[in-house]
Amino acid sequence: MHPAQPKLRDVVQALDGLFPPATAQSWDQVGLVSGDLDQPVERVLFAVDPTLAVIEEARSLGVDLLVTHHPLLLRGIHSVATSSAKGASVTALVVHDIALFVAHTNADVAEPGVNDALAAACGLTETSPLAVVEGQALGRVGELPSPATLADFASRLYAALPPAAGGLRVAGPPDGPVRRVAVMGGAGDDLFDAVRASGADVYVTADLRHHPVLEAREESRGGPPYLIDAGHWATESLWLGVAARRLTESLTAAGFESSRVETHISTLRTDPWDFVVGAEPPEGIGGTS
Repeated sequence: MHPAQPKLRDVVQALDGLFPPATAQSWDQVGLVSGDLDQPVERVLFAVDPTLAVIEEARSLGVDLLVTHHPLLLRGIHSVATSSAKGASVTALVVHDIALFVAHTNADVAEPGVNDALAAACGLTETSPLAVVEGQALGRVGELPSPATLADFASRLYAALPPAAGGLRVAGPPDGPVRRVAVMGGAGDDLFDAVRASGADVYVTADLRHHPVLEAREESRGGPPYLIDAGHWATESLWLGVAARRLTESLTAAGFESSRVETHISTLRTDPWDFVVGAEPPEGIGGTS
């Protein structure tokens, strides 16, 4: 075992091994965003989004490294002045010596990764890739141990996900039969062709827009694949615990004592929606009509 405290370069090496940058999609921005590679790392916080509130949570915990799923600087910026949220975020990270590391689409395709965690929440135990894009397996598809109605499946999924104001939006008849399930954590309405080709009865994803969904339902003539929008934050936050555990295992395998680095999961819900007005389930769902 290494007697020394792991440095940021050691933790970055471990994270890059778990989520290789080369497996990220070409448009993505992943890896180390801020931090001194020679700084020691004692505490790591995992979160979906690097919001100002999450950065403050990291500061209050005395965190040395913040690992997020979503990039802080996906698109180019020309100022880090604190007059903008991005600038205030970068400044807070630097001032408080908090390194930031991003594992985004490279965490989506990892095994286990974001989509494996979502598949497990759906009740899937054996899966295969939903699609291959830029040489990487996106999404997962598999079968439930036993058939369920769409309403029952959605209810079980809702219970397995962290709560969010928007809940689940479902397109399809409540009594529709479900056995084969496709998943894509985060935004996934660009994979409808792959979902149809997979023979899935239902597709669980997020950020579903009106026109793509309407066209997909028209193509299915009211039948499968049914659609569930389970929320961007909710479908991806399941991965945080998996990532924290894998980092600890990787550092231990590299010779560091597991007690040398504490891992924490953010307690903040960074889903941007706060409440819903007027949402009513169809007759026979939730006891109302």
